[in-house]
Amino acid sequence: MNEEYRSQALKLFPWVCAKCGREFSGKKLRELTVHHKDHNYKNNPPDGSNWELLCLYCHDNEHSRSLESDWQNTQDSGADKRPIATHSPFADLKKRLSG
Repeated sequence: MNEEYRSQALKLFPWVCAKCGREFSGKKLRELTVHHKDHNYKNNPPDGSNWELLCLYCHDNEHSRSLESDWQNTQDSGADKRPIATHSPFADLKKRLSG
């Protein structure tokens, strides 16, 4: 299935990374990947509306940002459960420096 939508995407779109604008041809074309905009690899409409071509570096970056965002959202959802800091290490710094 992967090769099917990749072939279709390469027919639909110019061989340019949608993020960095780098152009691809020949043997370098293998470095251009199909990215699913909604991150659902099973959502492959024939018009390519869920795809964009990204180079390997931009594709990795896109997924890293998504993973970090997901992680951040799980951390934020438990914000009220995190311990509150009560120690203030610099509270008497002025006194320590002058004395």
